[in-house]
Amino acid sequence: MSTMSYALAGMAGPSPVDAGMLEFKECLKHMRDGHPEDALGHARRALGAAPKNPFYLSYTGLLAAMADKRYADAETLCQEALNLKCNHAQLYLNLAEVYHQAGRTSDAIDVLEKGMVSAGRDFRIRRALERIGVRRQPVLSFLHRSNPINVVLGRLRFRLAGPARSN
Repeated sequence: MSTMSYALAGMAGPSPVDAGMLEFKECLKHMRDGHPEDALGHARRALGAAPKNPFYLSYTGLLAAMADKRYADAETLCQEALNLKCNHAQLYLNLAEVYHQAGRTSDAIDVLEKGMVSAGRDFRIRRALERIGVRRQPVLSFLHRSNPINVVLGRLRFRLAGPARSN
């Protein structure tokens, strides 16, 4: 099954764009309630109504990873969404979550760092990077990381260079 046919599976004929928005709202509701399997059906129907909507593509990809563990399809859909709209933080967050779900932490960090540049220093991206928990070595390695000098220098480094990268 191709990526797009997977994304559109279960779609019942062409729908008006308004129906796509209604389906997408239902999708978000089911996601918020912790039901990714139910949300995936709504995301697919929303995508069927507007196949080039980057948010519908991205959320269908995210839910494909969460509900069906179809990480390659999920990555493709999320990448396509970013190709359509590269300046929205949520699209980077969704792709990063796909990578995180797939166990690809360094790819998730790379995407979030690109998002910080392309979408601006969005607090949600920063929070996602903190949640992943990547830490750099202390600035002065001969001192403990809790030493006040290292704390101050570490904060300065973070402000100047941004979040740490995973290797």
